Amino acid sequence: MSAGDADGAIAAPNIWDAPEVYEIGNRGMDRAGVLDAAIGALGGWAGRDVLDVGCGSGFHLPRLASSARSVVGVEPHAPLATLARARVAALGLTDVRVRVSTAQRTGLADRSVDVAQARWAYFFGPGCEPGLAELARVVRPGGTAYVIDVDATRSTYGEWFRGAWASYDPVAVERFWTRQGWLRERLTVTWELGTPQDFAQVLRLEFAPVYAERLLAAEPGRTGVDYAVNLRWRRF
Repeated sequence: MSAGDADGAIAAPNIWDAPEVYEIGNRGMDRAGVLDAAIGALGGWAGRDVLDVGCGSGFHLPRLASSARSVVGVEPHAPLATLARARVAALGLTDVRVRVSTAQRTGLADRSVDVAQARWAYFFGPGCEPGLAELARVVRPGGTAYVIDVDATRSTYGEWFRGAWASYDPVAVERFWTRQGWLRERLTVTWELGTPQDFAQVLRLEFAPVYAERLLAAEPGRTGVDYAVNLRWRRF
């Protein structure tokens, strides 16, 4: 934890320690835009007030701001929020704000956003009820929230994920989301890092050292991987 972190912040095991490597991973994730196209088909964010939950160093903020009416990113880790603000300032994005706050206590006004998204941030199933309650408070009637995370039942990356976290129960997670009233679209994207060196850096950030080295040794020279994704969404 760092001075200035939001109360209740839950440390991320990857981006908090190495934001520069996580940035490489972000640049390589879904270059074809499958996720954005799916969100767009469900309504998208053009002309709307948007919340990016767990915005990290602000990677998604400029893309959201290109068509949204306004954007606010919330990030509990103060050093990442500083990076996000610097990114926004460098691009001269005047309709984007970054707050040091958590998914469960964003600090936003009631019914103040039309669209909320969280990409691989906080909403992992049982235990995230406070964050879901916060979404219900801040999203306007008729608005939509989107949560993107790994689908551990499919794809090469899903197999790797299951091997790394054997206790993870995707069936229980899916039951949780169904009980909460969320819908799901199952998508497959490509995580393409471009070079074996970048791929190795990102894999070592995502997995424990011994496990990552085993995966890298099995297929030397790999630069990317197929990645199954759950796009969860709910209208309010």
